[in-house]
Amino acid sequence: MNEPASSARYRQGMATRRAVLGDAHVDRAAAAATEFDRPFQELITEAAWGHVWSRPGLSKRERSIVTIALLAALGQDDEVAMHVRATVNTGATREDVCEALLHVAIYAGVPAANHAIKIAKQAFEQMDAEKAA
Repeated sequence: MNEPASSARYRQGMATRRAVLGDAHVDRAAAAATEFDRPFQELITEAAWGHVWSRPGLSKRERSIVTIALLAALGQDDEVAMHVRATVNTGATREDVCEALLHVAIYAGVPAANHAIKIAKQAFEQMDAEKAA
């Protein structure tokens, strides 16, 4: 990915993105970027990671919990799994994720929460298997 070196927000976003998602994930995304989606990668790095995730008002743990709940409510399965895996870097616990998904059940619907719980369980099982290996 061609990093716009002149943008402090991009550099902050990349640092935050790496801190939350891990170097391996960010490196895979960068390696897979094409001319078509590179502008999108730059946008999310600056806006989501450089602006929102880097703000001081909430901790990474709190942002992680909110993000998982929102993604679950919206049915964004791949993003739910990615952010559940990122809890290892954000400090959000399995109990935090469970509580967030209980809120999803009440405020966004039981089917959305049920599906997200299935995804979270699979992600945690994968994480446990990788840790044991």
